[in-house]
Amino acid sequence: MFSKKVEKSMEIDSLIGENIKVIGKIEGKGNLRIDGVIEGDIHYEGDIIIGETGNVKGNIHCYDISLAGVVEGNIKSRKKLTLHPTGRLMGDAEVSNLIVHENAFFQGSCKMANKKNEKIDANDRKIEKAK
Repeated sequence: MFSKKVEKSMEIDSLIGENIKVIGKIEGKGNLRIDGVIEGDIHYEGDIIIGETGNVKGNIHCYDISLAGVVEGNIKSRKKLTLHPTGRLMGDAEVSNLIVHENAFFQGSCKMANKKNEKIDANDRKIEKAK
């Protein structure tokens, strides 16, 4: 009856539409939405939304990323990575927060970046500050 769309209430500064294929490195700042295909690395100072039709073959470095499409590469996010039910990540992730919805696909390893940069033992006690 109704289709469930992945939307995030934010203003989009740049858009790569469904009918666009970009080959090469992308750099910029602001908020980026990807519904097309990108073959190359993305280094963005801002948030990235990859829609259901979005496909990225390359590494992504950004502030916050919402993934409903496909990424074949590593993701480094300063804030969080949200994998929506249609999202597929084949690569490693380094994030502060990770949200994985039911039916999302993640093949790789995840490194959680601790904001305070402290090491924590198995009993959740702070044992020393990382250098």
